[in-house]
Amino acid sequence: MRIRGITEADWPRLAALESEVYADLALAEGEEMLRSRARTSAGTCFVLELDGRLAGYVLALPYPRFRCPDLTHPERTVHRTGNLHLHDLVVSPRLRRQGLGTRLVRHLTEAARGRAFTTMSLVAVAGQEPFWRANGYRADPAAPVPPEYGSDAVYMSARVPAAPRLRDGREAV
Repeated sequence: MRIRGITEADWPRLAALESEVYADLALAEGEEMLRSRARTSAGTCFVLELDGRLAGYVLALPYPRFRCPDLTHPERTVHRTGNLHLHDLVVSPRLRRQGLGTRLVRHLTEAARGRAFTTMSLVAVAGQEPFWRANGYRADPAAPVPPEYGSDAVYMSARVPAAPRLRDGREAV
């Protein structure tokens, strides 16, 4: 298993995976919309490879807290904020329940810490709130969620944990 940055060659498979997972939920955005989100923060967008094949991905971008991207429009603004919004995390349906989603979350959290983000947010869709809760996110019921995310969508956020420290005060690597 390997987590790495997204390359140009990944986009067709990434978009196909997104379509496979979200088509029945009417949440699929398509390749160009996904690319627009990734362009705003390439350092926080990753693919998960398993046996040399794309098995999942995560797209995250700086976005103001208590707001989320409009699913009907491409992203054009690079926001300057301490919040990293996890826009999309997908693992191939046949590979779920193996901890791969949690590995992507941990990798992204490390990237967020390395880029000095203090909070992370997301919109849990399709009943995934328990997964996010298990990964340290808490619902923010006062945050508005646009209707295109679905009637059960929940805005959630978490603090980016500080880097672990050694007894002598240095950061653990």
